[in-house]
Amino acid sequence: MRWLDVRRHSLTKKGAMRGRGSHLSADGIALARLIGSGVGPYERVVTSSSPRAIETAVAMGFAVDDTVEMPSGYVSEEIPRHAQWDWTEPYLQIADIIRKGRTAAAVAETHRAIWAETVNGVAEGGSALLVGHGGAIELALVACLPDAPHDTWGTPFAHCDGVRLGFTDGHFVSVEFHRVRQSPPLPN
Repeated sequence: MRWLDVRRHSLTKKGAMRGRGSHLSADGIALARLIGSGVGPYERVVTSSSPRAIETAVAMGFAVDDTVEMPSGYVSEEIPRHAQWDWTEPYLQIADIIRKGRTAAAVAETHRAIWAETVNGVAEGGSALLVGHGGAIELALVACLPDAPHDTWGTPFAHCDGVRLGFTDGHFVSVEFHRVRQSPPLPN
């Protein structure tokens, strides 16, 4: 078995400070440090190419081995931005959208392939870390485990929330959620 830990990026700067210096806020750095102190080690660390994802991994205490362009999980006419926070059962809703086989299904498959490639790059028994974005993580997670009990998965991913997936024989086979808080994220 190989393991993939996936985390949503940490808190970002808001207001006049947004776009100046680092992308993460001081609270975001502190949160990422806290999370990083209780996870790892990792043989491989991959993030989205977004600075907030890269900075999250570094603040967690891990050097980034690779960055990947990851498509947004918000898909025009299928999944509006931050819609997952308004859905009563977000993972069931996402599973239904993916089953329709339109653009969101292709985006979900792109993310699933990135996740599989990331974890496939570690030795048997090893772990990898992937830092990504809200909206996309939920979509990818359903694609990785399409037959799971999605109605039991709870809320979408707040900042630094995570999931640990077991991976064997080319397939994701288990999921364990690691929630930091149960409140909606601040808009990005």
